[in-house]
Amino acid sequence: MKHLLSLFELTPSETETLLDLSAELKTEWKQRTLKQTLPGRVLLQIYEKPSLRTRVSFESAMIHLGGAGMFMTEKEAGLRGRESLQDVAQVTSRFADVIVLRTFSQQLIEEFAAASSVPVINGLSDDFHPCQALTDLLTMREHCGDLKGKTLVYLGDGNNVAKSLAICCADVGVNFVLSSPKGYQIEPEFWDRLKQRNSKASFKTEADPKKAVAKADVVYTDVWASMGQEEEAAARRKIFAPYQINAELIAACPKSVKFMHCLPAKRGEEVTDEIMDGERSIVFDQAENRMHIARGVFAWLLDSNN
Repeated sequence: MKHLLSLFELTPSETETLLDLSAELKTEWKQRTLKQTLPGRVLLQIYEKPSLRTRVSFESAMIHLGGAGMFMTEKEAGLRGRESLQDVAQVTSRFADVIVLRTFSQQLIEEFAAASSVPVINGLSDDFHPCQALTDLLTMREHCGDLKGKTLVYLGDGNNVAKSLAICCADVGVNFVLSSPKGYQIEPEFWDRLKQRNSKASFKTEADPKKAVAKADVVYTDVWASMGQEEEAAARRKIFAPYQINAELIAACPKSVKFMHCLPAKRGEEVTDEIMDGERSIVFDQAENRMHIARGVFAWLLDSNN
């Protein structure tokens, strides 16, 4: 049985398969020829972090494929203490065909999956955001063409999104550049693990944001303070200010550069309105693609478990 807990669990060929399958299903959806291949299947989502795109995209995707969705908060499900996590996993996986967890702890997701009798998808943890990164590379492929040799530059905190992007970029031959202030970069152990997994991975760090974006096909950012980091928000605004994506920074990029953001955005902080709403922005195509990737992930996971 397959799960999708992080992109480290996929092979590069499986990453390509998921992108191709999602693109194919998106085309069918746009042409209104999409087949309901998962009739009667049930999706259960359990969240301890709120969400707009994650929840709606997964539920919409399952409905499009002929299934149905249910939603529970962490407190309703009792993930933390009302009963053992293993018991919760065993019970809920008797009621659902696939489960999406959106939590703080990656360990919780992994322990849940170990006890589950159905596929488990990481809808976000503090360590990884795999479906977001797949979405991003699908969007980049649509707007930039063949991905091999292209360059994606991520500016900001070396967080769960940055790590997942680095893995996904390595799988499809995209050069990944991380531009973060000191103390907010991805830890060396992650880079070592990525290199061990994919010896052809192309990645580098560049603290100077203008140097980092000089050859960018895509510039990408995320909020400077994620959920659970609210007390650090004021300090982070000062530290990350040089990494704001604005007209001055975009002027240092190639003219064809595209702008991406996983959303929600703090307009006026990590990105200005001028860029967010400008001609280079593909953030809303990117947001829609969360649904198309979700559909591909469901088809891939559930087909492999028939």
